[in-house]
Amino acid sequence: MSTANDLNFSSQVNRDLSGFAVVDGDGIVVEANEAFRDLCRSNIGGELIGKKISMLIPGLNKNNLITYGVFNVAIGEKQYYVIPSGLCGQCTDKFSKCTGLFFVNAKLNHELMNRLDYERTLSSELTEILEGSFDGILVTDKDGKILFVNSSYERVAEIKKSDMEGKSMKDLINPVWMPNSVAYIVAEQKTTVSKRQVVKSGRHIMVTGRPIFDDDGEIKMIIINARDITEIYDLSEELQKSKSTEKLYMERLSEFSDMSKDISPIVAVSKEMKKALSLAEKVANFQATVLILGESGVGKEEIAKFIHKNSMRKDKPFVTINCGAIPDNLLESELFGYEKGAFTGAMQSGKEGLLEVAEGGTVFLDEIGETPLDFQVKLLRFLETKEVRRVGSTKARNIDVRVLAATNRDLMEMIDEGTFREDLYYRLNVVQITVPSLKVRKDDIMPLASFFLQKYNKKYGQEKLLTFEIVEELEKHEWVGNVRELKNVIENMVIVSNNEYLQIDDLPWAVTKRPSAASGGSMIEVAAASGMTLTEASEEVERMMITNALETCSSTRELAAKLGVNQSTIVRKMQKYGIRQ
Repeated sequence: MSTANDLNFSSQVNRDLSGFAVVDGDGIVVEANEAFRDLCRSNIGGELIGKKISMLIPGLNKNNLITYGVFNVAIGEKQYYVIPSGLCGQCTDKFSKCTGLFFVNAKLNHELMNRLDYERTLSSELTEILEGSFDGILVTDKDGKILFVNSSYERVAEIKKSDMEGKSMKDLINPVWMPNSVAYIVAEQKTTVSKRQVVKSGRHIMVTGRPIFDDDGEIKMIIINARDITEIYDLSEELQKSKSTEKLYMERLSEFSDMSKDISPIVAVSKEMKKALSLAEKVANFQATVLILGESGVGKEEIAKFIHKNSMRKDKPFVTINCGAIPDNLLESELFGYEKGAFTGAMQSGKEGLLEVAEGGTVFLDEIGETPLDFQVKLLRFLETKEVRRVGSTKARNIDVRVLAATNRDLMEMIDEGTFREDLYYRLNVVQITVPSLKVRKDDIMPLASFFLQKYNKKYGQEKLLTFEIVEELEKHEWVGNVRELKNVIENMVIVSNNEYLQIDDLPWAVTKRPSAASGGSMIEVAAASGMTLTEASEEVERMMITNALETCSSTRELAAKLGVNQSTIVRKMQKYGIRQ
């Protein structure tokens, strides 16, 4: 039954157009007006209804029959407009079964032309969206004829688009890797169906078909999504490994949390530190001098204390003398002592030297490379004779002390420069222990951090906790100051952080390491000056750009649009760098 809308539409068509026709999904003419019949009848010499539109319009390409976009095409001197069903806004009862409308030599009014432009733009944008999907998308009609396929489907299903376009799903069925099509199962069951398939390369994909119904409850299209579940399996496995690693970290943290808070243990989890500690334990009960080498902050004094505590002298004094902290003119009097009136400002009672204070125990001479040459002569004599003569005295006395020395300087280079005595070097270097830097002791970072956290929690009445993310960040850091720097970083976070669970943003360098406009240098200069790797520099640029963009963006979606990436990428990057909105 015709409606008022039908009559209005027919009147408009007969008035504004030279001719129009309605075609179904196979391109068969199901309706045409007289103007269209007059234009095309000469091509077939008979009735138009039931004929293929391609027979009526010579030169019409089969791609012009695709009904997913509003477009026009010129053939010869004639101009054809094609409007998909539903988009024209005029199809009602009379034309409810149409797939598309063909307007021939159209004299379209302004309103319809605007609609054509709008629908053409909308169609183009929808196609771009479908084409941009990471998942494979394929659309068929109710009979399995392929109407649309995007590039991702080609990648996921490993079938070329050129082998699918215009074909039927039955043409793609293969007894080995695709014995059936989900489209036919959906058409039969009239419900959403998911099915796992194996493609040519052996990868597993998940194919899901969903029916689209018309107003009569009949299937008019089937949307098929294809996803590579091999990739999902790989991601799942990677996630599982990550969770396992995190679990291992937490278990290790739990173990280290039982460490005594009243002593300063030497953490030796890494093989490098175990080797140094093993040698220290071996020489502990020998009376030979030991030269301890290593960068500043690695814990040379802790090694010296370890040797003392494991020796037969453990119940006697352990005296540390920082040679670099005592003025050169006072070194001799501090170590050997002085008699009353020995020099201006001397105590009237005189003073025993630190070597005498350590009688029976161990003396640790830290920063031995900072001593002047004249003092080195006197120290060498003491090491050879074990005699101490106070400044201003003529008498010498024997004392029983063991000497351990340490330095972060290259003594052989100093010998070549004439600033350190070679004979003293060999007298001190009976046994040499090198303490490795923290950057080669990555396995020791977590237990050290855990120990220092317990220590400073107790000191400052806090209950801060380490997280997996912050331990990862600590292990990535280049520890120029070694264990001393790590100790200071943990103390800083315990005092400054407002978080119970310490976050990456709580790290001191999370702010100070970032270049600012006030720093006066470009990112390249900053990266070069700080010795960053290419990866570190790239990450720092990413961090800066996201942080700066957040000042003007109120959401991750807006942030992603501004930086030209996906929202998921922004979320992942913000989590990686510990950036908060």
